[in-house]
Amino acid sequence: MVNKDLHSPPIMPDLLIEGLNRYDERPCLFLGESTATYKEVREATSKMVQALLEQNLGVGSRIAILSANRPEVLYNIAAMQLSGCAGSPLHPLGSMDDHAYAMEAAEIDALVYDPTVFDDHAAQLKDRIPNLKLLSFGPSKFGLDYLELSENFSPVALSAPDVNPDDISSITFTGGTTGKPKCVMSTYRATAYMSQIQIAEWEFPSELRMLIATPLSHAAAAFFVPVLQQGGAFYVMQGFTPDTFFDMVKKHQITATMLVPVMLYFLLDSPRAKENYMSSMETIFYGASPMSPERLREAIELWGSIFYQFYGQSEAPMVLANMKRNEHDLKHPERLGACGRPTPWMHLSLLDDKGEQVPRGEPGEICVRGPLVMKEYKDMPEQTNEVFSDGWLHTGDVGRLDQDGFLYIVDRTKDMIVTGGFNVFPREIEDVLSGHDSVSQAIVVGVPDDKWGEAVKAVIVLKPDLSPNETITSELQELVKKAKGSVHAPKSIDYEESLPMTPVGKPDKKAVRARYWNETDRGVG
Repeated sequence: MVNKDLHSPPIMPDLLIEGLNRYDERPCLFLGESTATYKEVREATSKMVQALLEQNLGVGSRIAILSANRPEVLYNIAAMQLSGCAGSPLHPLGSMDDHAYAMEAAEIDALVYDPTVFDDHAAQLKDRIPNLKLLSFGPSKFGLDYLELSENFSPVALSAPDVNPDDISSITFTGGTTGKPKCVMSTYRATAYMSQIQIAEWEFPSELRMLIATPLSHAAAAFFVPVLQQGGAFYVMQGFTPDTFFDMVKKHQITATMLVPVMLYFLLDSPRAKENYMSSMETIFYGASPMSPERLREAIELWGSIFYQFYGQSEAPMVLANMKRNEHDLKHPERLGACGRPTPWMHLSLLDDKGEQVPRGEPGEICVRGPLVMKEYKDMPEQTNEVFSDGWLHTGDVGRLDQDGFLYIVDRTKDMIVTGGFNVFPREIEDVLSGHDSVSQAIVVGVPDDKWGEAVKAVIVLKPDLSPNETITSELQELVKKAKGSVHAPKSIDYEESLPMTPVGKPDKKAVRARYWNETDRGVG
């Protein structure tokens, strides 16, 4: 009889152990005034694993994390993997109701949290979820001191838990831009496969100094293994502003970072953007929401061909398609609206509403299958069956492939506007509007209209020091009319100082749309 483990692939715990064991005194983490070597991260992880197991948190347990950026977040991510616990990061900017919903939906056993920021918040969550165990990074009024518990143990050699590739490794939530967030159950196989594709395809600098400008609880899970495999180090910001970003890049000669588009817009609009701060930067990974082609062109002209785009979603994260640095080619400006070429390590097809593949160049729903795909939506069998219909994961994104094999995201299927019987994709209009010199950000939604059913509405954030006026409004409407036709031109435009964002940094189109479907339309122009 063949041993069941004979053909089992390495999974996330194995990859973490191998990476952490590669070096001893090499720096692994810089955060504030704190520096931790590979050995120190390894030993802190070992002690936390033992503390979790002592608290009966092991294989099959589910832990949520809520913390500001601090070193222990990284150690705990590794400790959860090596104890067999499934992790569920909570965004630090999320609301009490959002956090309670996520923890109840995921059936979380314990909350690991930062008591300097979230002590009272954690206590309120426990009031709503009485069986919840609280573990705090340090002294707390309400939780067990996780760090003190860990200090009761001596470091031992790291070992992988007894888990299978199909067991649940992480529990995340969809963005919630089209309804209540769904609980995504991802397996050890999926998380390991994502890391393997990153290592195979992504353009990491040979000297990897990786700046983490987003919550460490989210970013480290995505970049932990690739950074370790490169012998790199994390440089973690404790809060993002353009000034602190540029300061850290210059001080530490940062070679790579990951940003969502809105963060890039803030950097581009900073007075310091044109100063010589970015000379060390070799790769800026970006994704999570669509990037304005015009603003991307602006960034390339300013800082060079250092941009690397990734595309995925919670149900199949980050690596479904990627656009490499040299593919951000200003000689082919149309490509700046693409998200790259589909990865060869997953099956991807564009399907029509009958489940048939569409001809090259025609729009169809992006559907994928392969080891990266989630196991299911927890406790949502109907939604799981729907999203897995015909043997594919249906992403809900409408895309098209050009003759060179580049994938373009046309829009979300649920964001499509039907006006006067015509189908209008907001993403295409947003890209045109972002090409105007006055525009920093744009969101386009459909709003109620007695004549057309829905009318096209644009919500605009202007660049600093500009004020809305009728001239800008007319220019924007005419710009879209010339580029896409009168059906696509916004019937009205609103101007805001900022756009609402989801906790994961995406423009919250659902929140914008709700203003107009729940209130009287208050458009300008």
